[in-house]
Amino acid sequence: MKDNFSSRSEAYSRYRPKYPPEVYEFLKAQLNGHEKAWDCGTGSGQVAGEISSYFNKVEGTDISSNQIKNAVKRENIHYSVQPAEKTDFPDNYFDLIITAQAIHWFNFNEFYSEVKRCLKPDGLFAILGYGLFSSNPETNKIIGHFYDNIIGPFWDSERKYLEDNYRSIPFPFSEIETPEFDQKYNWKIGQLLGYLRTWSAVKHFEKVNHDDPLQFIDKDLRKAFGNINEVTFPILFRLGKLT
Repeated sequence: MKDNFSSRSEAYSRYRPKYPPEVYEFLKAQLNGHEKAWDCGTGSGQVAGEISSYFNKVEGTDISSNQIKNAVKRENIHYSVQPAEKTDFPDNYFDLIITAQAIHWFNFNEFYSEVKRCLKPDGLFAILGYGLFSSNPETNKIIGHFYDNIIGPFWDSERKYLEDNYRSIPFPFSEIETPEFDQKYNWKIGQLLGYLRTWSAVKHFEKVNHDDPLQFIDKDLRKAFGNINEVTFPILFRLGKLT
């Protein structure tokens, strides 16, 4: 698994979008137990923090110790630095295993073997994520140009799974149909720019060119977006149980 997010982990925690309450309510209604959950690739712990309200214990794992240092703190959340594909958890241990905006970085076969080993027979496996946001037409045009042409060559190959809305990844589970969700925000321009700087391709560009790619769109983006505007993130959601 690539570690693209140890740097700027504080910004990741501050600017990355969250998932709407309706997602967690739907997920909660499908559960058969509320004893233990595993948030794999927990990052800043936003999902671990949300599900900790209805689980006795939540395990959050990530390969980035810097991310975990900035993660949400709760008494019933335990964080550890472990790869998704090989953990020290017991067999048949979790009522829920969830991974958010992370599975495209995993080795699918090895991770799924770990999921099947650690999940209780009646447990649930959930994948969350979010696609490219949209705003007003002129902002969308500028972001599309930035995404495809300026930082396009610097995206990791795994980005294609997000562009496919997680539909092209293998999913060896009995799938449960999920509703469509989105997350809307009224963001100030500083929040939008802060979020864009968490993109892995932006960091790759900076590393190679020793320069900030946002300088090429900053003026036009500020004019198109204004001081504050609406952004909408489509939520990616797959849910299944052991076959």
